Amino acid sequence: MKSLILLSIIIALSVSSGEAKDLIVGTTYNTRLTWQQKAEYMAIPFKKRVKEVFYNDPAQQIIRGIVARDIDHSDAIATITSGGVGSTYANIRLKSARGSSLNYQIEIYV
Repeated sequence: MKSLILLSIIIALSVSSGEAKDLIVGTTYNTRLTWQQKAEYMAIPFKKRVKEVFYNDPAQQIIRGIVARDIDHSDAIATITSGGVGSTYANIRLKSARGSSLNYQIEIYV
């Protein structure tokens, strides 16, 4: 019985460690996609890759949703450093795991 519990814990941990860390803020329902960009960096051994993505709407429309999808399903992290939902601009910081590449699809909805 103990080995069965231990085996199920190991399986659960291995499945959950392979999940992507997508950033989804706001809503995409009943909105319009106004901007998308692919952000990618190649891997460099022993280094973390960081990329800043900036969006500013020239029509001054309010952002209703932001989606940053991790295409490679890596351990990279996406965060909004300023602006975002409720603003007309957004700054998104992407940071890869050490020695890994960075590959994100970023979408802004108004």
